[in-house]
Amino acid sequence: MIDPGLFKRGMRRLASGVSLVTTIQDGVPHGFLATSVSSVSAEPRPCLLVCVNRSGSVHDRMQEAGVFCVNLLGETDVALAGRFTAEDRNKRFAGDRWTTLLTGAPAVQGALASFDCEISDAVAIGSHTLFIGSVQALRLQDEDFSPLLYLNGRFEVFRPTGSPAG
Repeated sequence: MIDPGLFKRGMRRLASGVSLVTTIQDGVPHGFLATSVSSVSAEPRPCLLVCVNRSGSVHDRMQEAGVFCVNLLGETDVALAGRFTAEDRNKRFAGDRWTTLLTGAPAVQGALASFDCEISDAVAIGSHTLFIGSVQALRLQDEDFSPLLYLNGRFEVFRPTGSPAG
C-alpha cells in the first residue's frame, strides 16, 4: 500500500489549474479553491466534475444547495485566491467582483471562465465526493489570458510560448 504522505508529495508535482468553486445556501455564499476539476462530457449535455473533501466546510452546503459555479482563475486573481486560503473566512467574498449567472451561485467577474452548474450526481469515494455538475450557463473572458496554476504548494502563472497544439 502507498503511504498517503508519499502520494500527496507525488501529487504536488502535478501542475493544476486553480478553480474557485462557489455555492450559495440560504443566501450565504461559500467557496473553496480546487485543483480537482475536470470535464466529463460535452454531449449530450455539458458536464464537469469537482472533487470535494467531505470534511471541508463547503461540502455539505454545496450538496444541500444542489448548485455550484466553477470559476477558472488567471494571473490577475492571485490576491483573490489568497483570500480563500486565509483563515479569515469573512473576507472571502469581499469586493465587487461577484455576480451570478443562472443558478445563483457566485461567479467571479473577470474569471477566465465560469461554469454555472446544477448537481446531477454525487459519488462518495474515500475521503471525497465527486460532484457531477450539469452546466446551465457559461461565461468566458474574451481577452488573452494566462491561467493561474498550483504547483508544489505555490501559485504559478502559465504563459503560453507558442502556437496552440492541434
